[in-house]
Amino acid sequence: MQLFGMTLIKLGYLCPMKLVTGATGLVGSHLLLELSNKGFAVRAMKRSGSDMSLVNKVFGLYAPNPLKQLSAIEWVEADLTDISLLEELLEGVDGVFHCAAVVSFHPSRKREMMLTNVKGTANVVNALLRVGGVPLCHVSSIAALGRSENNDAVTEENLWKNSGSNSLYSVSKYAAEREVWRGIAEGLEAVIVNPSVILGPGSWHAGSSELFALVWKGLKFYTPGINGYVDVRDVARAMVLLTEKKIYGQRFILSAANLSYLELFSMMAEGLGKQKPTIAVSPWMAEIAWRLMAVKGFFTGKTPAITRETARSSLARKTYSSEKFTRTSGMDFMPIRQSVGDICQIFLKDHAADH
Repeated sequence: MQLFGMTLIKLGYLCPMKLVTGATGLVGSHLLLELSNKGFAVRAMKRSGSDMSLVNKVFGLYAPNPLKQLSAIEWVEADLTDISLLEELLEGVDGVFHCAAVVSFHPSRKREMMLTNVKGTANVVNALLRVGGVPLCHVSSIAALGRSENNDAVTEENLWKNSGSNSLYSVSKYAAEREVWRGIAEGLEAVIVNPSVILGPGSWHAGSSELFALVWKGLKFYTPGINGYVDVRDVARAMVLLTEKKIYGQRFILSAANLSYLELFSMMAEGLGKQKPTIAVSPWMAEIAWRLMAVKGFFTGKTPAITRETARSSLARKTYSSEKFTRTSGMDFMPIRQSVGDICQIFLKDHAADH
């Protein structure tokens, strides 16, 4: 593997740096910014052919000196399945932030999720154990947490239970988290963060950022579900803060607020100058919707926009508590209304630039 024409092993860095996996994603790009703003040297992993537009966008939005800060990041094309290379990448590193993951609720991506989310995490943990002395911050998910028995807010103490209702994504993230706990048992210093639904100015055609595009187009429907939400900037801040405080051997839920989908979509509609959704989707309507989308996908060859897992998840009423994190770290979360408002302004600027 070559980096700017030089072999990684030969570089001999004079100062420690942070290694970030999944650096071109929503969390990864904002984490790069947080680390850069704090003056850390950063080595960033990306796959061959990765789209760099989100990284450039995030630094353009928030960085005090975008071009200078971007040019200081050391980019490396690498794959989490290459164990020997992972050990090379750890040379001169004093901390790893593992953000790389495949997020999908489509059964067709099961193998990819298990390979990247589980095997990739195991490879990172094993490389760190062999090298020794380098701590890890692992980005997990609320999907890896257990359920609350009495409709109470889910905490870090809720234990995972195997169930046919668990999504393939949640299964992969739980298995990935187990690899980190194994590493901790074997002497690795590691902390795990479990963000709720992460809001940020990512791709308007994928992930939670796509919700803003749907509201912009005139979203009329909403489901009765409730979920937790957190701004991506807070996720990045929390990760760096926990490692700076050297808080290891624990996991922390990162969630700013629990909102119904109607509340969330209404905030988005206000920020985008659109009508709020008015039609409630009942469980039987959701069941019909994912089946119709599955049939459409079969004939068109396209991935369905709604799956059984996403339809049923949208009906669930789940709440989460970040009390442990705020008590331990002293950090307060950004209000979700502010987060949504900020993202709406970015969406409107992007939309105006495209038209």
